[in-house]
Amino acid sequence: MLSRVASSVYWLSRYVERAENVARFIDVNYNLTLGESDTLGDQWAPLVYTTGDQIPYEKRYGAPNRDHVLKFLLFDEKNSNSIISCVSYARENARTIREIIPAVMWEQLNQFYFMVRSAATNPATLDQPQEFCERVRLASHMLVGATEATMSRGEAWHFSRVGRLIERADKTSRIVDVQYYILLPDARDVGSALDVVRWSALLRSASALAMYRRQYGKITPNSVANFLILDTQFPRAMHFCVRKAQESLRCITGSQTGTFINLAEQRMGLLCSNMDYTSVEDIIQQGLHQYIDGFQKQLNSVGKAIQEDFFTSQQSQSQSQSQTVNENSQSQTS
Repeated sequence: MLSRVASSVYWLSRYVERAENVARFIDVNYNLTLGESDTLGDQWAPLVYTTGDQIPYEKRYGAPNRDHVLKFLLFDEKNSNSIISCVSYARENARTIREIIPAVMWEQLNQFYFMVRSAATNPATLDQPQEFCERVRLASHMLVGATEATMSRGEAWHFSRVGRLIERADKTSRIVDVQYYILLPDARDVGSALDVVRWSALLRSASALAMYRRQYGKITPNSVANFLILDTQFPRAMHFCVRKAQESLRCITGSQTGTFINLAEQRMGLLCSNMDYTSVEDIIQQGLHQYIDGFQKQLNSVGKAIQEDFFTSQQSQSQSQSQTVNENSQSQTS
């Protein structure tokens, strides 16, 4: 497979997953602060901070507030991580490889793109963004479903899967971090009694509430952290994502279990091994925010190695340059 094609498939999936997760970021913020008083007036600052975009945001908007943060994250085309930018980048990547992807994928992505464009022109979207965020999530799910149902399990599919799962693991970690950043900014507070409604809101925003209830029943902070970070069966858990991404890397390179051919496989193997032998007690003792920060840095190093090992053409490097810069800035925000 041409590196240009592999790069486009990889970034197509990453950008679609990123758009969905920005919607989840906004949704979790609404759910966690529903019914709160004005004492949480700075509730919007963490959304910008945890994406690593606080510097460009402050240059254009100044202090964070509800309207400006929503505009920045949803429809600001100068923000490379806004939903409208991510969907536009995904569509452009898909346009260059239309001969590789099934027609239904292109059609679904086009519908996604025009839905976002239409919402951007409607002032009511910023007043009530929850419905729009739900439409973004559903559009992303439909695109992933079309990919799973119609794309052959060759190299292109595996690059798509790696991109989607790396992005999902990173953003799941950030959704959890937003919760602790708002409510438990000090690691010493981890494990204290919290309103169950808030933890339910976090699980619901990760589409995890029903599966969590089935496995654990009672909602406790430690169990929620264990489920979203270390579970190997739930599709949005960080551990599940990196394990499945490792499987696809092995299918691409043809390496066997316990071996590696390139730097990307080695770094992914180290990350998976660390999670295989980590317990939630270890994470809480270290500090959840500190653990997530370390995880994000390791995951960014995997992404950088994938870029260097597989996407060597100048065009591929140009397409992902802005994303690489953004990943580096995210790894420094803690």
